[in-house]
Amino acid sequence: MGNSVVRKDFEWVYTDQPHSDRRKEILAKYPELKNLMGPDPHLKWIVSVMVLVQFVACYFVQDLPWKWVIFWAYAFGGCINHSLTLAIHDISHNVAFGNKAAKWNRFFGMFANLPIAMPYSVSFKKYHIDHHRYLGGDGLDVDIPTDFEGRFFCTPLRKIVWLFLQPLLYVLRPLYVNPKPITQMEMFNASIQFSFDLIMYHMWGLKPVIYLLAGSILSMGLHPISGHFIAEHYMFMKGYETYSYYGPLNWLTFNVGYHMEHHDFPSIPGSKLPEVKRIAAEYYENLPQHISWARVLWDFVFCDSLGPFSRVKRECELVKKE
Repeated sequence: MGNSVVRKDFEWVYTDQPHSDRRKEILAKYPELKNLMGPDPHLKWIVSVMVLVQFVACYFVQDLPWKWVIFWAYAFGGCINHSLTLAIHDISHNVAFGNKAAKWNRFFGMFANLPIAMPYSVSFKKYHIDHHRYLGGDGLDVDIPTDFEGRFFCTPLRKIVWLFLQPLLYVLRPLYVNPKPITQMEMFNASIQFSFDLIMYHMWGLKPVIYLLAGSILSMGLHPISGHFIAEHYMFMKGYETYSYYGPLNWLTFNVGYHMEHHDFPSIPGSKLPEVKRIAAEYYENLPQHISWARVLWDFVFCDSLGPFSRVKRECELVKKE
């Protein structure tokens, strides 16, 4: 599509916009939901504690045998790092400091990024905006697997490999599907991140760096928490493309399981999404939902009707702005 170069007086549009239509209908009935929009005053403190915990963990793993470094990276550090990626997801919607302090949200996202060991937060925001604006848009929403992924990763064994490769695919897919110029903020994010990694290395050696990096990679692949990647938008039931999960793992993931609610109201912090469901209960209680992210992964691997192709795709067109 050549989406990375678009004249400023044109925009990509599609006529089917389910979440924006739902948002208008729900707000017309429950205007009090607007009171939930805005920053979450607790988010910055929770994230700061998580970053501090990982910093302390780096000190303790420096003398561990390698097998225990990897074990704790998967069982402990990976859970925190994956949770931090979802904090960055919330921060990308400016809910840490509000829309009027957009730059503070950017810088805080870089701070939350530090234990992940790879620059992530600024690039994520750049593409995540498109995911909300053009959900399922062919060539625009880089969350949609490529044709190659759908054709090749189609057997149980290959789907397991695909799940294991999720971190790599999330990095490479945007470069192929919808490449965008690297921004100064991305370069700044990378310089801050690699400087932090070098500081860890000089202070305590290689093991803390591997602990952080392995935790990020392993927790975003074959890990129970990573079930949310599949649960959110893969069509487990025909005609439904966004699903919520209301189980206990939401406590570790900033309520990312409330995904139908999040796409309906992306400016509402994750901490307040349960309130959206409570107020507008009739819009959510009767929708298909997941009860276990681990079960989601199992069904995805072993159900013949599920795979990388199990996504709604929309054709977008380029039109002149009014």
